[in-house]
Amino acid sequence: MWPMVWVAMRTYAPYVTFPAAFVIGAVGYHLEWFIRGTPNTRDEERSIFELREERKLQEQVGKDSTQVISLKDKLEFTPKAALNRNRPEKSIGVAD
Repeated sequence: MWPMVWVAMRTYAPYVTFPAAFVIGAVGYHLEWFIRGTPNTRDEERSIFELREERKLQEQVGKDSTQVISLKDKLEFTPKAALNRNRPEKSIGVAD
């Protein structure tokens, strides 16, 4: 008798689990809605991109946009030893 029960459970499992999962999900959704209040809509939220652009604009308010760092100055932060490792004319300690 038990093997027939297991075969029936295995055969009809999708027909039983889907409605059960659907009911549990619906109850959870409505319970969360009840706890949090009204659900948030995408129209009310600002995207991360919009927040980032607004932050960038706020940072630029007090700055002069014409004064920028030259490209040579920007590249000076890299360690010279790493850049000149394979260049014998630039490396330290190479005799001519």
